[in-house]
Amino acid sequence: MKELLETIIKGIVKNPDAVKITESKNGDEIIFEIHTDPADVGQIIGKDGRTIKSINTLLTAAKKDENTKFLLKVIR
Repeated sequence: MKELLETIIKGIVKNPDAVKITESKNGDEIIFEIHTDPADVGQIIGKDGRTIKSINTLLTAAKKDENTKFLLKVIR
């Protein structure tokens, strides 16, 4: 999942070399912290959060475990 997320994010941002994703687990929840250039934060979040919600939907559709949930955090 981390590789899929990284591919999606790097395709969206203007500075893909600055993208770093860390993964941690909290029970049934997987937390992805997306570290990126501050200028690219708006590109990842999108208008009214539509882009980040769409990314979350793609991850949810690609998951294998029904109980797993994803939390995406964009860090400047």
